[in-house]
Amino acid sequence: MATTTTNQAGAVGPEPFLKSAEAVPAIPVAGLTDDPKLWVCFYQGTWVLATVVPGIISIQRSFTPRRGDVVLASPPKSGTTWLKALAFATMARGAYPPADAGHPLLRLNPHQCVPYMERLFTAGEEGLMETLPSPRLMSTHMHHSILPTSITKNPDCKIIYICRDPKDMLVSFFHFVRKVNPNISFSDLFEAACNGTSVSGPIWDHVLGYWNASKASPETVLFLRYEDMLRDPAGNTRRLARFVGQPFSPAEEEAGVVEQIVRLCSIEKLKNLEVNNAGSYGAPFANDWYFRRGGTGDWANHMTPGMARRLDAIVEEKLSGSGLSFA
Repeated sequence: MATTTTNQAGAVGPEPFLKSAEAVPAIPVAGLTDDPKLWVCFYQGTWVLATVVPGIISIQRSFTPRRGDVVLASPPKSGTTWLKALAFATMARGAYPPADAGHPLLRLNPHQCVPYMERLFTAGEEGLMETLPSPRLMSTHMHHSILPTSITKNPDCKIIYICRDPKDMLVSFFHFVRKVNPNISFSDLFEAACNGTSVSGPIWDHVLGYWNASKASPETVLFLRYEDMLRDPAGNTRRLARFVGQPFSPAEEEAGVVEQIVRLCSIEKLKNLEVNNAGSYGAPFANDWYFRRGGTGDWANHMTPGMARRLDAIVEEKLSGSGLSFA
């Protein structure tokens, strides 16, 4: 395993990639200035957490997919945890039947079942990826434009992307980071989102990158929307299973396996499990931080109508002509 060290911004990563990361200046996002863990860097045209830049560089230079690998991609707070649970339960159902009382999701946080690539590679723990059985599941918040070509140009590696209404995503992110910095200003975060300088921003570039990739290569990139999954979780679970080459058999359909997976992975089920109410996945983020409402429309409780119209207008202008809309 690679030797690790720490730079002045608090980033931890493999020695060979640390000097490259230190050349990228960390910039405080408005409202987050007193916590370097949430500072961002402008890296290869995208805004990313400064703490994970060493990991991103390591992924770009050294990650080698296996045949059948599946990468779950998303902007932060867009349904990542739910997608991890659904994808894991679907792809591992042969080894772990969803109705089994000993299912891993009943004793492990979804983030423990599906590793976050930037975190592993930043910590110099990428060797753990080699211990995972195939087909491997992993996750990332990286823009499509900065993923290594070993993923994006590989017909044997698939990407499942999830996004949600940027207004709800911003509100969810606000509640998450308030647990790190209780004094955070929603108006400051809102301005960062509108300016494209928020974590994993600009959000329109993040979404468009995967949207365009899904249109160019639908056999390797599946584009999901959180709102669609809430409306039809069973249908989208079937869609996911077909995409990864593990469609549900008639016998599984008859036995109600799809519905069992949906129940096992429901937000209400997950957030009430003991494992998701104690401990942490990658300090300082406690497991229960990843579960809140799990719905849509909460933006109306935090934004004025004018704020909502402004963000909608910015996003729709950026998406214009793509065939994608959040309106």
